[in-house]
Amino acid sequence: MTVENIMQVIILGAGATLGIDVWALLRRRLLGVPSLDYALVGRWLGHMRHGRFRHGAIGKAPAVAGERALGWAFHYLIGLAFAGLFLLLVGAPWLQRPTLWPALLFGALTVAAPLLVMQPAFGMGIAAARTANPRQVRLRALVTHLLFGAGLYLAAMLLAAF
Repeated sequence: MTVENIMQVIILGAGATLGIDVWALLRRRLLGVPSLDYALVGRWLGHMRHGRFRHGAIGKAPAVAGERALGWAFHYLIGLAFAGLFLLLVGAPWLQRPTLWPALLFGALTVAAPLLVMQPAFGMGIAAARTANPRQVRLRALVTHLLFGAGLYLAAMLLAAF
């Protein structure tokens, strides 16, 4: 991977992740829909160093020093990792002529991460089965990850323009 490819991955991943963060902010401010507290992600990661990977309810787990910063950093690192994986799958030529459908499909596939890894680890069950409204949680996750895919496309369009 060249330095140019690394920069492209950073721009794509950070751009797409920033897009879903803007969406979460708008959704919270305009619709009153709470977004994920990334401190809980940091708490989850912080407990991993002690061998604890799963929690009955992550919100009740003891806080970890720096959990908010750790959670936000991990959120963006995952965005970069997903962008890198996407480019490996579609190939660098996609950046010259980005198309929406591969990015949206990839975004939809990435929803497996929260449904099958994070939600069970947080005590929410597989695909949020233990939440009050699993269907709503799943739909929000899918929309968010589709927006990540759209963000990949939009960031690639910006890259292609320059």
